Amino acid sequence: MTVITMPPFLSYSLLSLAFFFTLKYLFQRSRKVRNLPPGPTPLPIIGNLNLVEQPIHRFFHRMSQKYGNIISLWFGSRLVVVVSSPTAYQECFTKHDVTLANRVRSLSGKYIFYDNTTVGSCSHGEHWRNLRRITSLDVLSTQRVHSFSGIRSDETKRLIHRLARDSGKDFARVEMTSKFADLTYNNIMRMISGKRFYGEESELNNVEEAKEFRDTVNEMLQLMGLANKGDHLPFLRWFDFQNVEKRLKNISKRYDTILNKILDENRNNKDRENSMIGHLLKLQETQPDYYTDQIIKGLALAMLFGGTDSSTGTLEWALSNLVNDPEVLQKARDELDAQVGPDRLLNESDLPKLPYLRKIVLETLRLYPPAPILIPHVASEDINIEGFNVPRDTIVIINGWAMQRDPKIWKDATSFKPERFDEEGEEKKLVAFGMGRRACPGEPMAMQSVSYTLGLMIQCFDWKRVSEKKLDMTENNWITLSRLIPLEAMCKARPLASKVGSY
Repeated sequence: MTVITMPPFLSYSLLSLAFFFTLKYLFQRSRKVRNLPPGPTPLPIIGNLNLVEQPIHRFFHRMSQKYGNIISLWFGSRLVVVVSSPTAYQECFTKHDVTLANRVRSLSGKYIFYDNTTVGSCSHGEHWRNLRRITSLDVLSTQRVHSFSGIRSDETKRLIHRLARDSGKDFARVEMTSKFADLTYNNIMRMISGKRFYGEESELNNVEEAKEFRDTVNEMLQLMGLANKGDHLPFLRWFDFQNVEKRLKNISKRYDTILNKILDENRNNKDRENSMIGHLLKLQETQPDYYTDQIIKGLALAMLFGGTDSSTGTLEWALSNLVNDPEVLQKARDELDAQVGPDRLLNESDLPKLPYLRKIVLETLRLYPPAPILIPHVASEDINIEGFNVPRDTIVIINGWAMQRDPKIWKDATSFKPERFDEEGEEKKLVAFGMGRRACPGEPMAMQSVSYTLGLMIQCFDWKRVSEKKLDMTENNWITLSRLIPLEAMCKARPLASKVGSY
């Protein structure tokens, strides 16, 4: 095979042209648009990309401490405005909600999210409104969420049974990260496809198929969290130095193959009409142009990304905090004993009677939001945010992690204190699920699922640290905020765990 290489002089000429036009663009734009938010001086061509470090939410936080709560950065020739102010955040999604309803087009969106056409990746318009309507009525309606309560109950009780079997009557060391991951993946996959994917009772044909699925999802999360310079410096895509585009193409093919197989299985198995895909395929029979295969696969992707790794992370952070703070754990158990009793297992219908359990979940989301940086927005026209000009086509990023740890907003901001939500209005300061028309539609289901599982973990088991030393709470560098070190704890079954039965 003949390999065509670019002559050195042509490469240098193209780089020189890119340098010249980028410098000219930055100079003209900075003169045209006055009163931009403050920020570091950009370099030619690359802007401020040389400064970017992982994890990105901590990098943005350091920049905001130096330049203010609304800052400007240049990613190549693209202006990025980072907001870390609650008042500016409120202004963005009340006064400018429609203007900021668009999304950034990226390589990951092109290859993973069907050319930026899924509900979370597409920009505002008729297509998004159609997807949002389908999501609200056919996927995440109150009735649909309630119809899946049996799945959530069954999967959590399977986890309790395995933990009780492994721990017995004495404390035993257990690794919980993988167990929570199996739980959340099975919850979502049973809702989506009607079958279990992980664990001893998996319905997949073999272990390799389950491993392929998990590996594909994990690789996607890592690549989405990578600061791909090719998204901001298009000429770098000619070289693909980071090998990102090649890997994204490979993942896209693998993942689409898995989703096509799930669609075919649901078409051929009418018993799975209660699954999300089965339900949408039923609607496809009468409205084939509206409920296309691509739209159904895109909705399945949205459910997977919105409900798996984020829920796993919230559960492991919550249990980590409880193990580190036995007094909070005991207070939650006292509430369960008082409101549910010591003789029966918690039901989802009991959750409204457990305000302290809810506060534990809220405090976990405050300190460890699943998405520390909310999905970026793009301004469709010139706007003004708290006196600063934000030109059309600017990327606007909300640093939710920074706002939820800001000592000017929260008392004892870095401490785990569920009692802070006793004060009226504190819950409204959370930004974990976003705000406005692009807010996460899965908030009710996420809160229901995480609270129910955490409640049963507290009700059925005694927990303590593996040593006197508190757990290491270092974060991973993925797009979602997960633990760097898998969660391990000492676990002992309480008498109530025996009521779960065998699986």
